[in-house]
Amino acid sequence: MTILAYTDGASRGNPGESGVGIVLKDEQGNVITSQYGYIGTATNNIAEYTALALCLKLVQTTKCSSLVVHSDSELMVRQLNGQYKVKDAGLKKHFQQIQNILGASPFQFNITHIPREKNREADELANRGIDTKKILAI
Repeated sequence: MTILAYTDGASRGNPGESGVGIVLKDEQGNVITSQYGYIGTATNNIAEYTALALCLKLVQTTKCSSLVVHSDSELMVRQLNGQYKVKDAGLKKHFQQIQNILGASPFQFNITHIPREKNREADELANRGIDTKKILAI
């Protein structure tokens, strides 16, 4: 099964209070599940990577054979696609975590950049995570 994932990390301040939002859909666009959570104080880029890491862990509980992630974080997408180097020491740790999860995952992985307006569901969930301070446990 192919899963279409939409992820977003939000930070109020940079760094500031941060949240993550994840929406998983099937190939017909039906929502399989959605999650949101609060991750404490982080930069926006760390929130984006955290959202992706949580998405990957969530997908591990499904029968996914192919995962297509959509993100409005151009930096993260380009780093993961090898177009940009990861220069920031703090982001390197998160980048490596993603690489480790992907290395142990049974599904094919693709990540693509989308405009923010096409990522509204995940954005709203990330902000809900900040508003509710709900800790996400996957």
